[in-house]
Amino acid sequence: MKKIVLMVVAMFTMTMSFAENENNSAVKSVEAYDMTVNMRKLAVALDLTSDQIEAVQDIHTAFCNDMMLAAYAHADERNAMVEQAVKKDVRYMHYILNEKQYKTYLLLLNTTLKNRGLK
Repeated sequence: MKKIVLMVVAMFTMTMSFAENENNSAVKSVEAYDMTVNMRKLAVALDLTSDQIEAVQDIHTAFCNDMMLAAYAHADERNAMVEQAVKKDVRYMHYILNEKQYKTYLLLLNTTLKNRGLK
């Protein structure tokens, strides 16, 4: 009887630890899609004007929303949604930023995506 009880406890413990690791990896995956940035630092890095700051902030908010939708999407659709969100963000930023600012923004965006394992 003791062996059966110990076996049940061991199985329960192993199952719980496995489920905990699975949930942790899912949370880390979702955190990778959180693209919020400090707008003040981005404005300094890109040397933005006050009008550009407002426009960039609006575009970046939409980009963050699109990326979070991708984070919670089915795995088959996720890469396409990320690619679509990035293309839309880059296209809108190109209208707002001058060439020097745009190149710097692309560098920052690509680095962020690579560091988070999304590219």
